[in-house]
Amino acid sequence: MLLLHFLLKAFLSIFLSICIGLMSACTAEKPKKKLVIKPLINEKVIIKDDTTIEKITENISSVWLLIDTKKKRLDVKRGTKILASFDKIAIGRSGAGFKNKRGDKITPLGTYKIGWVNNKSSFRTFYGFTYPSIENAKEALKKNLISRDTYYLILDAHHSNKIPPQNTSLGGRIGLHGLGSGNEEVHRLWDWTKGCVAVTNQQIDALSQWIVKGMTVKVK
Repeated sequence: MLLLHFLLKAFLSIFLSICIGLMSACTAEKPKKKLVIKPLINEKVIIKDDTTIEKITENISSVWLLIDTKKKRLDVKRGTKILASFDKIAIGRSGAGFKNKRGDKITPLGTYKIGWVNNKSSFRTFYGFTYPSIENAKEALKKNLISRDTYYLILDAHHSNKIPPQNTSLGGRIGLHGLGSGNEEVHRLWDWTKGCVAVTNQQIDALSQWIVKGMTVKVK
């Protein structure tokens, strides 16, 4: 009887030791590997159609847009350096040139500013140009397309850093926008807008990292 008691006690002691060891093994934290994050320098992302966008951290105020209506290309530039290029853009159905009247479907040439931004546009995002410019108004006055009163309204708006009148005979609401629910295949086949500059939804999203109100836009 004494031997049986001794063996039982030894068995319980060994069993408890094993259980404690298992519990310690289950609750012990595994050593964590140190996470090293390397900074990305001049990270490049392919957007579409071999368009390379270089992410930048410098002050965006010196960035401007160049829209080439003949090459159907939009360049994001800082000085003379091209930061990004977007091909296969679309312009007005009647091409580009001097816009003589509202509804002529011509994309106006000239230098403008981004006057306003509509993030709820049916074209996804709309960046409005400060059209008509002072130069547009001077040319229109020479051609007797607008009155002198209208000319001075446009002039005063620009001198006051305001959006020029959008309801003159020269037209208005010209800008840069995406496709919204439009057909991308149609967009790539021909010019289809009423005078604006159009890019794909993916391209307009990519452009949002640069475009701000007051930015210069040159349409040539």
